[in-house]
Amino acid sequence: MIMDEKEVLEALKKYREMDLKYEDGRILGSMCTKPHPISRKISEMFFETNLGDPGLFKGTKKIEDEVIHMMGNFLNNDNPFGYIISGGTEANITAMRIIKNLSIKKERLPKVIVPETAHFSFEKAREMMDLEYIKPPLTNCYTMDVKYIKDYIEDNNKNDNKKIDGIVAIAGCTELGTIDNIKEISKIAEENKIYLHVDAAFGGFVIPFLEEKYKMDNYNYEFDFSLNAVSSITIDPHKMGLAPIPAGGIIFRDSSFKKYLDVEAPYLTDTHQATLIGTRTGIGVASAWGVMKLLGKEGYKNIVSKCMDNTHYLVKKAKEYGFEPVINPVLNIVALKDDNPSETCLKLRQIGWYVSICKCVGALRIILMPHVKKEHIDEFIGALASVKKN
Repeated sequence: MIMDEKEVLEALKKYREMDLKYEDGRILGSMCTKPHPISRKISEMFFETNLGDPGLFKGTKKIEDEVIHMMGNFLNNDNPFGYIISGGTEANITAMRIIKNLSIKKERLPKVIVPETAHFSFEKAREMMDLEYIKPPLTNCYTMDVKYIKDYIEDNNKNDNKKIDGIVAIAGCTELGTIDNIKEISKIAEENKIYLHVDAAFGGFVIPFLEEKYKMDNYNYEFDFSLNAVSSITIDPHKMGLAPIPAGGIIFRDSSFKKYLDVEAPYLTDTHQATLIGTRTGIGVASAWGVMKLLGKEGYKNIVSKCMDNTHYLVKKAKEYGFEPVINPVLNIVALKDDNPSETCLKLRQIGWYVSICKCVGALRIILMPHVKKEHIDEFIGALASVKKN
């Protein structure tokens, strides 16, 4: 059925009205949030750009290079290389492509140490590229057991069929917000010449801006390129960076890794392409550039501090009602213990509250994104207490 412009827009508006709105404060299980208002103007300006053919959009490509350098600066890297892509999933799969291609001459499946707390994108990568994962046990802090990693690598180092080709560490895990002991893992990777990838899709725009008062004692927050063995980092501007979707990021220590990703694309202006997705909108790139220029380090520090303040407020309110966190919050993610989180989650959804659950422990998962306010927290804790009574 053909519609005129007015009918099209009215029909779409009805569909849009079915969606939840971040500003209502009821989305408590998502790592995305309402983008910065400047994104609307930027999106209109760049909506027809395609970074898959960068020679046609030289200005937009220059913006991407500048965004990568700005994020590299956040991550203690003065000479970064990378791309703004669809999201953390593509970024993590891209890093696994590097490990796969680095080990291509070996007559066996590439072996990668991956934590139990890893994002599900690594399972997609395993299926796509026939990777073999070794999953170390978790410590009481829900981080990878560093001693296990060290012992495993030492025990298997002389056997080529069992050698480790890559290590994945998490800086802000999806379920609990925990950070692996990447400083010690980096030492192990450096000693054994192993590729180390850090998934900081969420933590990348939190940890660098975290005030000391919100850091836990005796907890290692180091995760970036200041650690010698870190070769690549996933970091998503469309999460705590306040850019609109899609704006994920993959950043490498330098451009030497590009050759492991390139495929020939002779009919494009750049005859080699490294990203998984060919056609890439410039909206995410330009919006990330605009938001980062507008906010700067101090702006992000203020946003992170507000989110952390709300995080500790939620824990305090939850304890008043008898709900206990699994661990003290590391970042702006809280996991509340629950003996039947799936049922509780469903009951909350039925009354309009959207949280998620943890896989590694029985708990409800709440993310304190910038759209969440204290009044939303008060309402949520009251709703949680109500459904637990019934």
